[in-house]
Amino acid sequence: MAFRLRLVPEKTEIDFFKWATLTFWGSLALVVAAVIVTAVMGLNFGIDFRGGTTIRTESPQPVDVGAYRQALQPLGLGDVSITEVFDPTFGPDRNVAMIRVQAQQGQESVTPEVIDAIEGALRAIDPKITFPSVESVGPKVSGELIRAAVLAVLAGTAAICFYIWLRFEWQFAAGAVVALIHDIALTVGLFALFQIKFDLSIIAALLTILGYSINDTVVVFDRLRENLIKFKTTPLRDLCNLSANETLSRSLMTSGTTLIALIALLVLGGDVIRGFVFAMTWGIVVGTYSSIYIAKNVVLMLGVKRDWRKGEDGGPSGTQFATGK
Repeated sequence: MAFRLRLVPEKTEIDFFKWATLTFWGSLALVVAAVIVTAVMGLNFGIDFRGGTTIRTESPQPVDVGAYRQALQPLGLGDVSITEVFDPTFGPDRNVAMIRVQAQQGQESVTPEVIDAIEGALRAIDPKITFPSVESVGPKVSGELIRAAVLAVLAGTAAICFYIWLRFEWQFAAGAVVALIHDIALTVGLFALFQIKFDLSIIAALLTILGYSINDTVVVFDRLRENLIKFKTTPLRDLCNLSANETLSRSLMTSGTTLIALIALLVLGGDVIRGFVFAMTWGIVVGTYSSIYIAKNVVLMLGVKRDWRKGEDGGPSGTQFATGK
């Protein structure tokens, strides 16, 4: 017999909705708290949203990000991002890095004096280093990026909800949108609370969280719909519990394997991707939680159509797309 790894028994009877009222309203309170924290404390925007200067460096010597950062630390520049650029067309004597420095207080971009100080500090550790280009991003461009980022998240949420509405019924779509708002609000609130740098990579993480969360929610919803057809007289609460138990092993295996990779990146990935990986790690946890305790709670509160008798056109009497065909 082939070995099969199971994190949970093949059949479980966990009452996920024993504390349904507490989990739902507790989560709602956390969302409200996250919104308040974000409004009061604000987000610690990175260079992408705050504006700043990008300096491109080239050197025949290998890029030492740690040495670069240590050389710039005495200058007190604030948010500094240093990344090595990899390109297959680069020869062994062409090592390129991108240094991004936030705009200083009260200024739209980094002044020439600060740029000269940066170049001098880097030449002290690498005399052969050159600076092919220096580019600045002003507040106007940063404001446009913020608006584009917000629109991207809203558009992603709207598209997902439209899909759920077509795939299932409107009650399921309502549950999905509440769960997605819960996941995004808690993630943004956490970044505001701990003042973690918020840049374009975090927007990418938020969009990824949306996709992951809705994927887990759809799996649970799909099993619930099957059980609604199969058990026509069983109370909806019992069917929600049954569906959650039947998909529990799949949810834990998917989330668990994803978290293993993310935790490895969180520990070993370095400063450049740490914010992105942190957002993803937190998003996987709250996304798995919201699939059961938020999305299904909403469906349970709103109720769902239980009359699946054949309609006049030979199809079920539920919504047009209720069969998933």
